Amino acid sequence: METDAVPIEILLVEDNIDDVELTIMALRRGKISNSMHVVRDGEEALNYLFHRENYIEKKKAPIPGLILLDIKLPKINGIEVLKQVKNDRRLKLIPVVILTTSRRDEDIIRSYDLGVNSYIMKPVEFDKFIDVVKNIELYWVLTNTPPIIY
Repeated sequence: METDAVPIEILLVEDNIDDVELTIMALRRGKISNSMHVVRDGEEALNYLFHRENYIEKKKAPIPGLILLDIKLPKINGIEVLKQVKNDRRLKLIPVVILTTSRRDEDIIRSYDLGVNSYIMKPVEFDKFIDVVKNIELYWVLTNTPPIIY
């Protein structure tokens, strides 16, 4: 059965404003036109995903087709966000890509143990960071066929 591709929403969970701007710039350079919603900490990410507090109205917080998640976040870390997403029957099929500076083996192992789809370390060089984000988007947004999530 063939289906028409529907542009997916992207949720970027990132507290570093420079990384947010670089990610958005990389998307523009890669001509990715999907909607991106940005939240700045783990608590806000969970509120968005579970439609709590400022995100009770579902149209303010559409279910993303991809989550780009940093580990080092204020309030609630990315590992805990990942755990709650993957333990929820409605959200667990959403692809989650960890995009972080953490090179700790414990973080990598724990992320995969919890069901992360990909773990990518952020390059410090500007051009390499742009390339990494473009490649993430090209695969997860244009190549991958996501599950239908209601």
